[in-house]
Amino acid sequence: MGFLAVGINHKTASVDVRERVAFAPDQLADALQQLRDETASPEVAILSTCNRTEIYCTQDQLNPRRLIEWVARYHGLDPQAVASCSYVHQDAGAVSHMMRVAAGLDSMILGEPQILGQMKDAWQYARTAGTLGPRLDRLFQSTFNTAKQVRTDTAIGSNPVSVAFAAVSLARQIFSDLSASTALLIGAGETIALVARHLNEQGVSKLIVANRTLERAEEVSAPLGGRAITLNQIPDVLHECEIVIASTASPLPILGKGAVERALRARRHNPMFMVDIAVPRDIEPEVGKLPDVYLYSVDDLHEVIEENMRSRQDAAEAAERLIELGTDEFMQRMRARAAVDVLKRYRQRAQEQRDQELEKALARLERGGEPAAVMAEMARALTNKLLHEPSVQLKRMSAEGRSESLSLAMELFGLDDDTTAQGKS
Repeated sequence: MGFLAVGINHKTASVDVRERVAFAPDQLADALQQLRDETASPEVAILSTCNRTEIYCTQDQLNPRRLIEWVARYHGLDPQAVASCSYVHQDAGAVSHMMRVAAGLDSMILGEPQILGQMKDAWQYARTAGTLGPRLDRLFQSTFNTAKQVRTDTAIGSNPVSVAFAAVSLARQIFSDLSASTALLIGAGETIALVARHLNEQGVSKLIVANRTLERAEEVSAPLGGRAITLNQIPDVLHECEIVIASTASPLPILGKGAVERALRARRHNPMFMVDIAVPRDIEPEVGKLPDVYLYSVDDLHEVIEENMRSRQDAAEAAERLIELGTDEFMQRMRARAAVDVLKRYRQRAQEQRDQELEKALARLERGGEPAAVMAEMARALTNKLLHEPSVQLKRMSAEGRSESLSLAMELFGLDDDTTAQGKS
């Protein structure tokens, strides 16, 4: 079928590696077109999140290593280092993998819902860049449908388990009473919006949302009674905050060690809890070395995540069965479509040959040819033309020792039953 999925994720690479191979949203249009042109793959898409970077493409003869080398070259990395933490899925394996990813079965937090939206974003980026194509589009649509069925028919998403929920759960372990806390949320995407809702439900007294655009920060903060600021205002409010959670698409850190040191002095060294969900990281790693700062990255959330995952294992088994069915159905449709394409091409050739012989026959009739003879000649000529190419190919394959081709021809032309019937007569 020519489907290929290549990538790295939280299981195969640390956050240090993942942030170096991540694609920022403003890079994707250029990256997609480069990827298509340099690998000669007709249809490509890129999924890039804090926990994974994956390439999906269609190409019957494409070597997966070319994709890995392209990723390394694009980001200026050692190809061998990228290859050592990469995985490859082909054809039905690629289909199943995409469906598992979209359903949240391959996520750090089992069944987390954000990944489906991120998968839809990957589809939209490829569509906008003109690199999607009909086969990959059909695969994405089947992936979305199967993921939706998993969420509808299983309890995989029944509990509020996500990176956002894990971050808030960790904050509750450090601050037994969140009602007296002020939280600064850096970013205004889907993950931060979810963090804001969880914190609000836990009674956090004051929410501040900082974003590059004030309008988007207001969209997240206003429904929860919070305050919106721009990124350059963070130093003005940092000393007020017990909790800082960051998740942006910035390629460079937003919060540095110096700003946090100044905030700690103003706080008289009262502790600060920070979670950096972003990849690349929004908070300089050196911040974690400061006294009175508890800094966690996405990789540090494993313990909380594993506890939450246990509640979803039974649902995951049912979801895996739905993924298997979804994969089988899609592959069957693709095989049927391939047969239809072959039949269309063969029918077109046969119709062209028919029209040629019909034109010749009509010309002979106009010249006064005897109708029965003209019809017989047309039937003979058309039969010879229809059988010529299959005959040549069967003889060639037989001479090459490909005996299975003869059995396939018998089945294709429906000759098994005729032969059996003749033997019984």
